[in-house]
Amino acid sequence: MAIARITNLSYWYPGSEHPALDAVSLNLDPGLTLVAGPSGGGKSTLLRVLNGLVPHFHGGRIAGAAEVQGLDVISTPTRRLAQTVGFVFQDPELQTVYDTVDREVAFGLENIALPQREMADRVEEALTAAGVAHLAGRSVRTLSGGERQRVALASALAMRPRIVVLDEPTSQLDGEGAAMVLDAVARLVEQGRSAVISEHRLERLLPVAGALITLDRGRVAYGRPEPHRKPVARANASPVGPIAWSLAGVTAGFGSKTVLDGVDAAGHQGEVVALCGPNGGGKTTLLRLISGAMAPQAGKVERRPGRIAYLPQNPTSLLHRPTVRSEVTLTLKRAGDEESPETILHALGLLGVAGRYPRDLSCGERQRAALAAVLPGRPDLVLLDEPTRGMDDHARDALIHLVSRLRDGGSAIVLATHDADLRAALADRVIRVAGGSLTATA
Repeated sequence: MAIARITNLSYWYPGSEHPALDAVSLNLDPGLTLVAGPSGGGKSTLLRVLNGLVPHFHGGRIAGAAEVQGLDVISTPTRRLAQTVGFVFQDPELQTVYDTVDREVAFGLENIALPQREMADRVEEALTAAGVAHLAGRSVRTLSGGERQRVALASALAMRPRIVVLDEPTSQLDGEGAAMVLDAVARLVEQGRSAVISEHRLERLLPVAGALITLDRGRVAYGRPEPHRKPVARANASPVGPIAWSLAGVTAGFGSKTVLDGVDAAGHQGEVVALCGPNGGGKTTLLRLISGAMAPQAGKVERRPGRIAYLPQNPTSLLHRPTVRSEVTLTLKRAGDEESPETILHALGLLGVAGRYPRDLSCGERQRAALAAVLPGRPDLVLLDEPTRGMDDHARDALIHLVSRLRDGGSAIVLATHDADLRAALADRVIRVAGGSLTATA
């Protein structure tokens, strides 16, 4: 028996002339279902139909029918659907309510008035299943993006839903963290529950999936998606310029928790430095120190004068203008650059959504919109935190070409990423950040 039935469903986001879903009809069977396709193809929109965020939260226009576990999506309140469908967003920052991990995982249980003793057991069970029991008691704001992603999974698991929906759940995770998330999903399926996962990297999931749905331009596309392509390796770099940023004996952290301990590092103009390492190892902290957004507890941070372009792990926090084009226009105006906004919009494949409200875009499109908002105007220092989150191969290729041009123009670039292919294509040097220290890798 199908867990969800979607019949001739079309959906338009507010103000959009083109449907995000276009006459979609399909049945989802029990077990593990994968949803694949290009960025902006409709994957996230389809997933949000399953828990009623489309249309109840996003608004817009909808036609056709959708039913999940016998509940009519269009007429059932989202609070009722949430008890049946657990949802893990691409942006875990968007679903955080409380500041401590335990309270965050218990939030949904509080809303259904679960008894306190049973609530504590459920929280512990969910944290263990998501591989983050060691984070109990921590402040959410001190977590890395990957750690937040697993806490968001724990929050969904604590509700014991019949269906768990995960939107790009491993895009910010190191290998160990990704394996923990996928193992937790596999256990759910073994227990008789169902999971629906949207992913660009399907290699680990295809062997255990019961079904694969591919969406392109809002329509169901039959057949398997294009296999994952490794980007072309970078050409030999030009000689680097003078030092653009440096850390000397820097210690940093949150309260009594030390994240980096007495570290030294430096980067040059015309150089790409890539940061790798486990979730929570300190990559984001290092970027924030270099940018000046965080002060060291000890030691000295220096950077050359000039404009800094900083993409945080939560790109949505950068997007406040009514359209993607206006985000780019504002940056160019502030930089005093007369370049047309269409130049970078074309480079990142965003011309088709240039007039859209950025926060209504898919995660991959939103990621590119944030890059378009920070990178024009020839920045002197470029800091990118997990820049390929939610991106398909074509979008990543566009990013590689753009970063290469900035490097060749003299920008100093530091990027933190779990994407080994991105590092291979761009990095002049790779620094591993883990255990409070920095280690140069081969």
